[in-house]
Amino acid sequence: MKIKYFYQLLISHLGLLLIAIIIISTLLSHFVKDIAYQNRVDEMSSYGNEILENYKQLPKTEMNFRLRPFEDILSTRQIRFFVFDENGDVLSQQQGMPPHEALLTKDLWAKLSKGEQIIVKRSDSRRLDQEASLVALPVMEDGKLKGGVVLIAPIQGAEELIAQMNRYLYIIVFVALTITFILSLFLSKFHVNRIKKLREATEKIAQGDYNINLENKHFDEIGTLSEDFNMMAKRLQQSREEIDRLEKRRRQFIADVSHELKTPLTTIRGLVEWLNTADGVPAEEKEKCYALITDETKRMLRLVNENMDYEKIRSNQITLQKFHYPLIDTFEVIKEQLNRIAEEKNNQLIVNVDPEQKVYADYDRLIQILVNITKNAIQFTEGGLIFLRGKQGDGETIIEVEDTGIGIAPEEVKHIWERFYKADISRTNTPYGEYGLGLSIVKQLVDLHDGHIDLKSEKHKGTTFIIRLPLPQEKG
Repeated sequence: MKIKYFYQLLISHLGLLLIAIIIISTLLSHFVKDIAYQNRVDEMSSYGNEILENYKQLPKTEMNFRLRPFEDILSTRQIRFFVFDENGDVLSQQQGMPPHEALLTKDLWAKLSKGEQIIVKRSDSRRLDQEASLVALPVMEDGKLKGGVVLIAPIQGAEELIAQMNRYLYIIVFVALTITFILSLFLSKFHVNRIKKLREATEKIAQGDYNINLENKHFDEIGTLSEDFNMMAKRLQQSREEIDRLEKRRRQFIADVSHELKTPLTTIRGLVEWLNTADGVPAEEKEKCYALITDETKRMLRLVNENMDYEKIRSNQITLQKFHYPLIDTFEVIKEQLNRIAEEKNNQLIVNVDPEQKVYADYDRLIQILVNITKNAIQFTEGGLIFLRGKQGDGETIIEVEDTGIGIAPEEVKHIWERFYKADISRTNTPYGEYGLGLSIVKQLVDLHDGHIDLKSEKHKGTTFIIRLPLPQEKG
């Protein structure tokens, strides 16, 4: 059976209060009863002791006369008594007193004979005409019983006091339950409404709407849950925006790749058809056609290789073969490979490194890293300088590639390592680094070396890439 949370809260609040009231009222009732009965027997004991003082001083013949004032006083207090001698015979008895045989039982007489005081807060009604409190006080002389007094008083007075207290208690219970019901109703609705808002927000999340901001007062666990829910929705929104952004770049990437493949394929197809159909083509023209076909083929291979490299790195299919070797060897290879490209844009490559400077890296992959970065530097620099620097750091080799080109805007720096990202769409016509994969591959290759790569750039003032590759600790 399904019970709404609202009713669960309401029932639990009222139930707990009711249980608490029952326990407290039961304990209080017993406590008040004990106090009422104890006060009654204390009063009777006090009167009994006064009667015994007179009993000790009076002759038996004057007992009835001298104890009459006590009879009048105790009658107003609804207390009855009788005085007995050492044989159990009654010397003075108040009117309305039950037969002394019903009171001075063998058990009671045995205790009194030993000098014990008998105090019964609530006597059994089978011995008396009604329930009563009983006090029996002995008089002892030389260890022997010389007489005593028995007092009884009905417990009606105590019962009336308890009944009156219970009436007030019922009123208190009713008022407390009423107030609790109203407060519980308000609090239950309040909490249920907060949970209802969480449920509605969950349904929106399930429908793909992450634009949610739950009100949060931070005063209980539901408030903390609302805060966590807001954070979750925010992160889901960011994830969806990131997915949408990557999907947009992926589409742009596919369009770029299709364009880049179409251009060389069209060129190759046209050259091959021309060579096959044209008669008497001069050898010099054929050489130019073959060279152009070769360049376009390399261009397609470069695109395919970049994609394959990226997927291999991402799926951990690349194993690095790291060893120590002079960093200048890598710089000289880079300069030899890219010097012609740099000269085409009137750029100058400058190597600045100590010939003794070592680096601990995979030779081929470090060349791949620096080729990608240097190509980007050449691509975005016109008639400027490109520096390749290397120096010793604290347990690491620091490599810097600096250019004097157009730089990168601050808002684009944080995206520069993302796959498919290109800082300027207008740059896609250049034949180097146009696919948006180069720097993403660079970042992952540096990470595989347990290194770190960062960049500093300022618009129209150039860019500096900084690579830090750790050197292994020498064994002592």
